[in-house]
Amino acid sequence: MVKPVVRSAVFTALFALMLPGTTRAATMPVVLELFTSQGCSSCPPANANLAALSARPDVLALSFGVTYWDYLGWKDTFAQPMFTERQKTYERALGHDGPFTPQIVVNGHADVVGADRGEIEHLIAAQPASHGPDIQLSGDVVFVAAMPNAKRKTDVWLVRYDPRVIQVPVSSGENSGVTLPHKNVVRSLTNLGVWNGAAASFHLPPASEGLSTAILVQTANGGPILSALKI
Repeated sequence: MVKPVVRSAVFTALFALMLPGTTRAATMPVVLELFTSQGCSSCPPANANLAALSARPDVLALSFGVTYWDYLGWKDTFAQPMFTERQKTYERALGHDGPFTPQIVVNGHADVVGADRGEIEHLIAAQPASHGPDIQLSGDVVFVAAMPNAKRKTDVWLVRYDPRVIQVPVSSGENSGVTLPHKNVVRSLTNLGVWNGAAASFHLPPASEGLSTAILVQTANGGPILSALKI
């Protein structure tokens, strides 16, 4: 885990403005997290929905492969145990008995079956304006602005994902013989540290070639996403 460097709110804002190449979100994108598996016969329509919605500038669409369907005969090529654990954490917060696929979690506080395009778009439209901290990126440093009224422990997540369409031929299991397209596949998820309401900065490790970056400021233990930046 990378320790944050805490700065005053004024210093952070001025420092970010002085640097060339600073990226900031004009408005927070709606974060869609699809939990999917190549071994799940119900998942291909959800993959297609996420790919289509990823083209919207007001959406940050992320595809997380989970491991619990691997026993059906096909090991998901993108799944990671930590992604399965992330979904399980959401299940407790959302009041579900256990994880399921395909599931889309919207801004960390609402969910829907990923195959239901109409309901996903309804939830996107229903999201309130963000009241979370401003996020800015300059070079390899991300700045999270101060919010004196912040009360709950909040995590800062670094997401690295592949924005390309990746075709995966499946040779066994429920989707045997099918080639499944994937987009915005998450390849790594790193907790950069805790934001406590004071202005803070976090140094980012370099991204692998071809991967895009997103930053999430999220209430701990599967809580709502307060702010997000896609780069």
